[in-house]
Amino acid sequence: MSGRHEERFKKIGGNIKDFRIKKNLTQQELAERVRISLSYLSKIEAENCNKSFSLHVLFDIADVLDVDIRDLFV
Repeated sequence: MSGRHEERFKKIGGNIKDFRIKKNLTQQELAERVRISLSYLSKIEAENCNKSFSLHVLFDIADVLDVDIRDLFV
């Protein structure tokens, strides 16, 4: 993954974590609602994120967090 993309994935992961915390959800709760593993969500949210993820997962996360998917990119 290129450095430019790495930074984007880190930003998205950080935003997911911020929205999750604002919704008072644990990683486990969000992972269960999105139907992904806890370890996968942990890797997405990690500050040293080296995990790419699909748009399908992002749409599902945005739906569960009740945010527009665009908010995950800002």
